Amino acid sequence: MFRGAAHAARSFHDATSSPYTRSEAFTDPRRKQTIISLLDVLSELSNEASSDNDANLPSNFEDDRDVPTVDEKLQVAGSELFNKFERRMDNLDKELRNFANAARQLGSSVGILSSAFRLRERLTKLLFLFRENAATLFPRKISRQPRETLVNPNLMDRRRTWRGQQPPLRPIHDDGLDPESFPGQFASFAEDVVTFLNCLNEFPEFTDEAVNTSMRAFEVDLKYWASCLQEYKGQFRYPAVQRYIHDLTSEIGEHIDNITVNLSMFIEIGVPTIRFAQQHAAANLLNLSTVATFFSAVTATTLQFSYQLTDGVLEKSVNAFWFSSLVFSIAAAVNSLLGLTWKQAMYRSPGHRVPWWVLIWIKRSPLVFLVMSVACFSAGLMLFTYATDQGFVTSTITTVFTAVTSFGLAAVSAWFASERWIFVQHRGHVWLEDVINETTHRMLLLSAVVEVRKIIHYCNQRILAIRGLIRRVSFKKVTNAITRFRHKHHTLPTTQEGPQMLEISHHHEPALSMCSEYTERPNSLDAPASEESESSRRSIARQRFKGAVRSVIMMQQQQAGQVPLYLRPFMPPRTPSFDRNSTAGMSPTRFSSIGLNTIRGQRVSTLIPKLRTLEPIQDLSIHTALVRHLQFSPNGKYLATSSWDRSSIIFRVGESFSTQAVLVHVRGFIGQVAWSATGTILLTRLTRGIKVWTEDGLSKRTIDRPHSVSSIAWLPNSDTHFFSVEGSDVFRLDIQGKVLDSYHFGRIQLHNVAVTPDGQRLLGVGPLLAAPNGLHPSRTTRVEKRIIVFNIETKQFESQTPVVNDVRDITISKRGGNVLISFERKTPPQLWKMELVRDARGREQHSFAQVARLLLRHTYLPKAQVDIAGSSYFGGKEDQLVLCAGKAGDIHIWDRDTAALLHYIRPQTFGGDLTCVAWNHSTDEPFMFATGSHDGTVRVWTTPAGDRSSDDASYLERRTDAGATNSDQYGSSPILSPPPAPGSSRRERAPTIRTTFSIGPPG
Repeated sequence: MFRGAAHAARSFHDATSSPYTRSEAFTDPRRKQTIISLLDVLSELSNEASSDNDANLPSNFEDDRDVPTVDEKLQVAGSELFNKFERRMDNLDKELRNFANAARQLGSSVGILSSAFRLRERLTKLLFLFRENAATLFPRKISRQPRETLVNPNLMDRRRTWRGQQPPLRPIHDDGLDPESFPGQFASFAEDVVTFLNCLNEFPEFTDEAVNTSMRAFEVDLKYWASCLQEYKGQFRYPAVQRYIHDLTSEIGEHIDNITVNLSMFIEIGVPTIRFAQQHAAANLLNLSTVATFFSAVTATTLQFSYQLTDGVLEKSVNAFWFSSLVFSIAAAVNSLLGLTWKQAMYRSPGHRVPWWVLIWIKRSPLVFLVMSVACFSAGLMLFTYATDQGFVTSTITTVFTAVTSFGLAAVSAWFASERWIFVQHRGHVWLEDVINETTHRMLLLSAVVEVRKIIHYCNQRILAIRGLIRRVSFKKVTNAITRFRHKHHTLPTTQEGPQMLEISHHHEPALSMCSEYTERPNSLDAPASEESESSRRSIARQRFKGAVRSVIMMQQQQAGQVPLYLRPFMPPRTPSFDRNSTAGMSPTRFSSIGLNTIRGQRVSTLIPKLRTLEPIQDLSIHTALVRHLQFSPNGKYLATSSWDRSSIIFRVGESFSTQAVLVHVRGFIGQVAWSATGTILLTRLTRGIKVWTEDGLSKRTIDRPHSVSSIAWLPNSDTHFFSVEGSDVFRLDIQGKVLDSYHFGRIQLHNVAVTPDGQRLLGVGPLLAAPNGLHPSRTTRVEKRIIVFNIETKQFESQTPVVNDVRDITISKRGGNVLISFERKTPPQLWKMELVRDARGREQHSFAQVARLLLRHTYLPKAQVDIAGSSYFGGKEDQLVLCAGKAGDIHIWDRDTAALLHYIRPQTFGGDLTCVAWNHSTDEPFMFATGSHDGTVRVWTTPAGDRSSDDASYLERRTDAGATNSDQYGSSPILSPPPAPGSSRRERAPTIRTTFSIGPPG
């Protein structure tokens, strides 16, 4: 009865405190206060009769200082996260406003201005929704914003009055701004970002890859989040979904910071570059207009001398050419001014949205008309010299000069047109000269051209032979040859040496002819060689350039003492990781009373002195590598450990822990150990297999699995059936290895599962492999993680709770109402409450159908930021404690129901870095837990027992006697004394060690 009243009180309090149901509360404040007081009294009576109550306790820390409560810390942390996000949004809005002001000076800026204003409007709506969400979670720190104060920053939607005055800002009227619109707002935000980026890329004068990269990544993440949030339709007023949306502000804020910085750089560099390019193009058009205007004046002046000459054909031709020149020059001037006006207009369409013929007419017609005007004027001037019977010299010179200038004008125009065509075809990868050379080489390889070249070569040889004959009969040639020969040997010619000179010249004739033939022949023979090697010359040049670059780099690295590039593996640039520590949530605000605090204060005052007596009693240094996992058996007789040294050890629990058996695994590392309900069967998890052992260390079977096994969990009260988690599937197996059933979890990559005490539901945690639409987040964004409640009987999801941080492990309390979630790295553990609610989907078939839903109760905050080691555990009587170990060696113990830190064990000087922790649930007197470390040491911690005089009594019997002692005896117990030296223990270790080797399954 009292428990139902307490539930009604909590439901009423939640309903009255929720901002969305405030209108449904009682309107009379006195009546409401009376009912709340009555329900508070009923709740207190229920909590006194129940050992597993849910209300809050004051933050009783072990040092008894006046420190803020846990809920107050979470309120402050959550408000700071939102305030930081708000500042980021304001900075982006400021940069967009500055960009809009700078872009007004650019041509065709109406698109980018409109997209910037739309983006600012979207930022205003999203900030309003995030503020509403944060105000619901942290009502004491975040105030709500009235809808009337939302101002539309889009100036494009407001028109000036007829007097030219700017109208006032208009408020945003959007009835769709409610929490259910988050997916649609994210999708619209992605579209606005892409529109802004496309408008930014419509300026061909400047392209910023940093802006493109940051905005594309933001677009991908927004679409990913929008798709994932679609699955929570109708749940956006649930605290779990609201907390997930609030945690997304850190991820969104990082993207906004990147876009803000890149946009600021674009304003400083890109906008001036675009403005300079547009001013340069406008100056060219202005120059064309000036030249065309001047030339039209010249043409009109010359027409005064010829317009009356209409007798002959020449006279008419002159008038026709000059009139045409005047028309073209006027058209060039007018089109230049038209193009100048169009380019400077802010409302003009971008180039890709204008018809091709309009674009060609505006850009190309002024220059084409001016060239045609010059050509017509030159032709008319040449004909005018003949029509007016000018002198022969004048007519000839005018004709020659006109032909030369016209040819040059045509050649240059053809070259410009060819360059444009090559650019369109190859997009700047090939130059016009390369195309001409390649075309020439192909033409030289044609069969007809080869035959012509052979004929030319043959003719050249014949001509050279004839020239040799001519040299022989030419006396002048002979004299010149003898003179060169004399000068070569430093001798002077005489008249008596005439005949000898003739004779010598005859002897040297063949040599002279051969020399002349040799010196001239390579000119004709080198052409084919050079033409054939032209195609490979560029590739050889590229190879030489690459070799030169490598040589220079290697020389620089040798001088700097660095390792050469070929000795280092190629690693892609990594984006520096950001600290994503965020408060995963807050405890819901609950009511309390003075009497209730007094009762609970007595319980906490008993626990704190008892926890202060915790001390290490024994170090078990058996493993030679890191201890991966450890677990006490349910009956408390044994402690099983697993290590990276490929061994698992079973210790017998007692006053002095002794080694029961060493389980050696030949293949694979041992990732987990799991005791059955009675503590008689032990499972060890390998990478792709599971080994079944007895409590004595005998291997019963090796179960090989086709996929990687990430976790194992026994069914409640079972020694034969267990679950094997393999990717997105969970298989139900028996100890013989037979698959009894399978359960598919869709797109969730499960890390760990837990089974409710009634065996009806599976709770799993893991990341989302892909969004419903198949999208994946960007490289710097974390994937969505989920906590799944799965009904084993119906094989359907009952609830899905999103979380941002990386989930490691999930544990359920003995009674099944509390769920402890452990996270990776520095995220503190969380306690979730599992409640059964009526299933709205199943009312038609079953009127009493119920589903489980998770509600966040507490986040256990350590004294300082701690890197969590392994999983967190429940401890104490009825799981009233939460235990967590840090990698540095510190241990935190909280009260489960209040999240108050009861005891803090500082890092030990001799324990090494911790890797895991496990609590012995079979004993409440004394408390006992064990920790594993990197060096392979297992340390056992316990509180002093009540009676230790009899050494013959078993440990379990003394545990029963100790449980009956009064807890007040710990009030005067001494504070934690200095621990013993490394490797020592307070009790002797048992010398016996049983080692069992198992290579394969038993025969």
